Amino acid sequence: MRFIHISDVHLGMTPDKGKAWSGVRAKEIEDTFDKILAIAEERKVDLLLVAGDLFHKAPGIIELDMLDGKLAKLTNTKTIIVAGSSDYIEKDSPSETFEFKSNTVILPAGEFNNAYFEDIDTCITGFSYGQETYKENFAEGIEPQKEGAANILLMYGGDEEHGAFDFRKLADSGFDYVALGYLRKPKHMVKNKMAYPGSPEPLTHMDTGKHGFIYGQIIHGETRIKWESIACRSYINLGLEVKPEYTAAQIERVIEKQIDKMGSENIYRVILKGQKGRKVDTTFDDLTSRYMIYDIVDNTMFDYNKESLMKDNENNVLGRFIAELSRNDDVVSRKALEYGLEAVIATGEK
Repeated sequence: MRFIHISDVHLGMTPDKGKAWSGVRAKEIEDTFDKILAIAEERKVDLLLVAGDLFHKAPGIIELDMLDGKLAKLTNTKTIIVAGSSDYIEKDSPSETFEFKSNTVILPAGEFNNAYFEDIDTCITGFSYGQETYKENFAEGIEPQKEGAANILLMYGGDEEHGAFDFRKLADSGFDYVALGYLRKPKHMVKNKMAYPGSPEPLTHMDTGKHGFIYGQIIHGETRIKWESIACRSYINLGLEVKPEYTAAQIERVIEKQIDKMGSENIYRVILKGQKGRKVDTTFDDLTSRYMIYDIVDNTMFDYNKESLMKDNENNVLGRFIAELSRNDDVVSRKALEYGLEAVIATGEK
């Protein structure tokens, strides 16, 4: 029995609102979902397991019709969906009453429900959210529901506001596989037994690293899963060391070189550290117009001539501060002096 496990797709989301590329990212979320469906069709996958937050907010009829049309193209795959905290199912909402033409089931909200497929002898037990948070461990005591069949547990959550599961108990509860959602980064909790696939596309600049889905098989009662990358692009924190002699143009060239090396299709948060000259302007308007740079964080220190500053300010606060911190030449004292100089000079006081 072959399956694909996804979660936290967030169809309808527009990442990085206000950025020039936000519209592109919104489309890529849907495009990547379509790629996963194409893989499911190509591999003749039996089940598509969706562990919450398929949509960025509770879907209406239009969104569910769109989803139904996509899933109807799957000729071999049954889709099982549980709702998460973003697309939870309220009473009398479209998700509660929608009739799919495709081979799709959204499990009802607020309690565990089962979907058994005789042709593949597989039972999926799942819990859809009927509200945004669940502080109780609603999975306490859950067990496989179909003896002799392949049993899969499909759930969303895992922290104090979302289920507070005992992961070890879940792993030992007898399910052939526990398919989880909620974390946007992949995490293999128990080898071939329990995992978060993470979101197929990164959704914010905090979602660094690779993103994708889980492909799995259950053969003669033995489960094997493999995580596969699929995202169009990544968010990358790019740290660069600036030297005092660098001009603004040189700093820009260093950034440009690193971005080209790591992939110009990615979205960068550039973090500058080290020292720079006081007259160096680091606005980088040209760079931000040519690359997807989410933010440039300037953590550099200005390059000060400590001796000249102490001589010129020997009778004021700045001079006394330099003299005190210069007594020791260890790493901590040097770093304290750097930060302190920045702070004192920034006040404009002497």
